[in-house]
Amino acid sequence: MMTDPIADMLTRIRNGVMANKKFVAMPSSKMRHNLVRILTEEKFVRGYKIVPSGGPSPTLKVYLNYNEGEPVMKGIERVSKPGRRVYAQLDKLPRVRGGLGVAILSTSKGVLTDRQAKMLGVGGEVLCYVW
Repeated sequence: MMTDPIADMLTRIRNGVMANKKFVAMPSSKMRHNLVRILTEEKFVRGYKIVPSGGPSPTLKVYLNYNEGEPVMKGIERVSKPGRRVYAQLDKLPRVRGGLGVAILSTSKGVLTDRQAKMLGVGGEVLCYVW
């Protein structure tokens, strides 16, 4: 049984980028869908598609983004883990790579970037950093 589906998703994306894949596929869930939506909005991935599969949950296809052969996403790192949850208050929201990267948080207002959370005035669980 998988204990951390978010870490699994980030690892699949990281491995896909390192292997210069066009897309990576994984089982779909609401949380994964929200994370990929933010990665698409922030232009780290080109897009995504939810494809019905024969199994119980549909498949999430994530299309990776490259700029002249170089991956747009340089790094992606899980922060809050099942064994050690990491939370950030509004006044202590993390800045990733001096503002060049994005922290993705799970808040009471949904899954947001650090900038969106600051605008809405909420803190939450820091899911991952992307740069």
